[in-house]
Amino acid sequence: MASHVHSDGSSPSLPESTSMPERWTPRLVFSLASIVLLLEMLAVSYMMISTALPAISVHYQTTQGAWLLTSFLLLGAVASPLLGKLADMYGKRKVLLLAVAGAAVGSFISAVAPSYAVLILGRSLTGLLVPCLFLSYSLIRDVFPPKTVALAVSIATSGMGLIAIPAPFLTGWLIDNHGFRSIFWFFVIGLVLLGGMIFASTAESAVRLRSSLDLIGAVLLGSGIAGILIGVSFGPTWGWKNGSTLAYLIGGVALLVAWVASARAIREPLIDLRYFGKRSVMLTAVGAGFCYGASGVFTILLPMMVMTPAVLGLGYGFGVTAEGFAIFQAPLGGMVVVGGLIVGFLVGRNIRPRLLMIIGMILMAVGFTLTATIHDNKPLLIIFAGIFGVGMGMGYASIPNLLIEAVPPQLQATTASMVAVFQSIFPAVLPVIAFTVLNSHIAMAMEGAVFYTDEGMRIAFLIGAAAAVLGAIAAVFLPRNIVQIGAEDGAAQETSLLPAH
Repeated sequence: MASHVHSDGSSPSLPESTSMPERWTPRLVFSLASIVLLLEMLAVSYMMISTALPAISVHYQTTQGAWLLTSFLLLGAVASPLLGKLADMYGKRKVLLLAVAGAAVGSFISAVAPSYAVLILGRSLTGLLVPCLFLSYSLIRDVFPPKTVALAVSIATSGMGLIAIPAPFLTGWLIDNHGFRSIFWFFVIGLVLLGGMIFASTAESAVRLRSSLDLIGAVLLGSGIAGILIGVSFGPTWGWKNGSTLAYLIGGVALLVAWVASARAIREPLIDLRYFGKRSVMLTAVGAGFCYGASGVFTILLPMMVMTPAVLGLGYGFGVTAEGFAIFQAPLGGMVVVGGLIVGFLVGRNIRPRLLMIIGMILMAVGFTLTATIHDNKPLLIIFAGIFGVGMGMGYASIPNLLIEAVPPQLQATTASMVAVFQSIFPAVLPVIAFTVLNSHIAMAMEGAVFYTDEGMRIAFLIGAAAAVLGAIAAVFLPRNIVQIGAEDGAAQETSLLPAH
């Protein structure tokens, strides 16, 4: 059964004959649980690798440990637009499972890697987990009952915070008892199981976008993003005036300019810029970038601060271990979940996600500022982390709900993929800015470890606060009443609705 987009620009709705339930069923609950656990794997990935980094660096005798984190974000950012378009064309469930399978293969390669280069290759493939975020909530939008979508999306995105509670204990236990390779085997087993659970419990989307695949645009956009991310990530190491840094940055910008020209010239581009040029979509992307970027800064700085030995007398630091850090991480993760549930509850009662996004970003800024001001008191720091966590959860959960308001189902994954690019680039850039400042405020170096002055740490947290404020400003300028863009606002692409599964 096929139909064009409605003449008024609205998106088509599912046929009346659909067998979609009106409320929660055991299968829907199992489906949501599977998706939440998958996104937990995405969240824990960054955490576990950061903890395992010292052991990995020693084993492979490398000083390029940052590549393990950067390569993950890099491939995630590059793959997101292409997978988003494929998802809208061929089915969001198919592409989600493809991404999970690719990430599982990447984890396997990492687990058996004989060299650091092979490890980086495997870690890059694991970056296919990044598109799983927007693919998941785009799929939820299409196959879950309308009355459950807001809550389900909020649970799926904010549920990522749950893993912060056991992660330090699990990571420490795995590394101490089974070595760093056990981290990657954990991902192999987990992703295979979760892929099977999603396959068994989650229906395929009935929405399709009839379009051709813009491979030239995919290469130009992916290469441009890659160039900028590499240049920004390694600029502090190579030097900002270094020829390699400048080549990556200038080359990346040139490729993105070429992509824009290509997208404007062809009928069915990878990303239709007329959609992305809509204020509601662009500002959501910018706000999402600042939200994820600020989160990245906080989650990197906080363990550095509290794990610093107190005996150094720097004005901060409690000398806690990786496992001891759980007393800070657990409240943070728990409050992320609370913040997401707040959004799901209120959006379901017709509270606009725009307002909730603003509140969430302000709470993140408050958490940053309080931590920058007072960081020699453990109970207060735990409270500040909790405040930040509530804001983080509200921000995370508001983003997909904003896109659901602004974008019709047949363009959901395509548009969300571009937002995912912002969600990958900003977390790569903002921590670099924070560390550039920190490296100009070094207090001492001991046994290869670098410790920073109290002033440097304070400024770094305030940089995070500024990013959160900018995210709030982006949300303020979102339209008060978002009108969903219609397919006729952009390229003349057809949509179809397949028979409901």
